[in-house]
Amino acid sequence: MSASRLPGESRGTVPVGIGLRVLSGVLFVAMACCVKGLSADVPVGQIVFFRSAVAMVPLVLFLVWCREWPQGLATERPMGHLVRCVLGCLAMFASFATLGFLPVAEATLLTYLSPLFVVILAGPLLAEHVSPVRWAGVLLGLSGVAILLVPEVAAPGAGDGRLIGLGLGVLTALLTAGALMQLRRLAQSESPGAIAFYFALVCTLAGLATAPFGWVLPTAGEAALLVGAGLFGGAAHIAMTVSFRYAPASALAPFEYVTVLWAVSSDVLLFGGWPQPVFAGAATLVVLGALLVARQEIARARRPQPSAE
Repeated sequence: MSASRLPGESRGTVPVGIGLRVLSGVLFVAMACCVKGLSADVPVGQIVFFRSAVAMVPLVLFLVWCREWPQGLATERPMGHLVRCVLGCLAMFASFATLGFLPVAEATLLTYLSPLFVVILAGPLLAEHVSPVRWAGVLLGLSGVAILLVPEVAAPGAGDGRLIGLGLGVLTALLTAGALMQLRRLAQSESPGAIAFYFALVCTLAGLATAPFGWVLPTAGEAALLVGAGLFGGAAHIAMTVSFRYAPASALAPFEYVTVLWAVSSDVLLFGGWPQPVFAGAATLVVLGALLVARQEIARARRPQPSAE
């Protein structure tokens, strides 16, 4: 998609980009709510299948609209896509499992650890220099997670699976970080359309592969939530992708973290749960840490690159 423009696109319209980024956050939370509503009765693999298969419908329509179907799917790096898709797919399984144990707000907050884990892994895996400021962001984020763990450590065995949920949430962030690092490499030569399509395809196949392990016949309400998860997830990805065409990453980065507000609201309004007393402190530290890392990443991207001559 990077090589072409959307029909009617007008560059420099930052408010449009911000609006689309905020909209993508709302849609991602709507998808998470659908998944949480299904988590008690529908197997995770079945949810992954419907979320991915249904999401391919708006994705393909979007690629057709952008005149990138099917030529935009051409790739010279099939193995690179496979690595990114496997890591991302495992992250989706872990993420949906997390929602069976934690409120939407806490599960959403833990996803903000992904860029922090990228910093931790960038040194040994990519031989990148990690500045003290980026390490400070990592320490802030990890301190936030430590605060979430305090009630579980203070009263071991008293929880109702929250410790499992927190572990799955951290695992989701770690797997997502691996997928993001691979995405960095792919983005240098592959179109966003190809990256998104192959990811949805692999997740669809992986979810389908779990059918022999006990799928259920969904009720009408569950079927609606399964379809809703796919439509919301697909639309969220499209809105996020388009937002970067109208505004730079530096303008959009702060609005990524507004998503936690929608997540808290959904917990209160839809699931009747209020955040844990420690949530505000944890959220503050994690978001500040992620913002600090994002600020450094943007500043680094703006520096002039050395000439290849």
